[in-house]
Amino acid sequence: MLKQFPKHWSLRGWTAAVLLAAGLTAGCMHHPGGIAPSTKPLAPGGYTELGKVRGQDCVYYLLGFIPVTGGNELRNAVEDALRIKPLADAIVEVTVDGYFQYFILFSRACTQVQGIAVETK
Repeated sequence: MLKQFPKHWSLRGWTAAVLLAAGLTAGCMHHPGGIAPSTKPLAPGGYTELGKVRGQDCVYYLLGFIPVTGGNELRNAVEDALRIKPLADAIVEVTVDGYFQYFILFSRACTQVQGIAVETK
């Protein structure tokens, strides 16, 4: 005859299994995207540096593959960075990175841009 476990043991087992699955399906990944001297052609000395800027653009997914927002575009990340300095019209010493964050119900993918905002003369 099979011995039956108390009902609360079965509930604990399911709870542990769900928590384990949640822990294994969550995560984060960061990857380099590239570097560039500037976001548009600039003549040496033809600009004034305004300071460091950082921008990003993200797209959110439901269940890891159904997009619920638009985004994750480099041009939008550059525009976001330029909004920090109102007079800026380009970025020099540009670096681009991307990262992904995975959770149980949703995930997101983002593009980040960093550099020095400049105003052309």
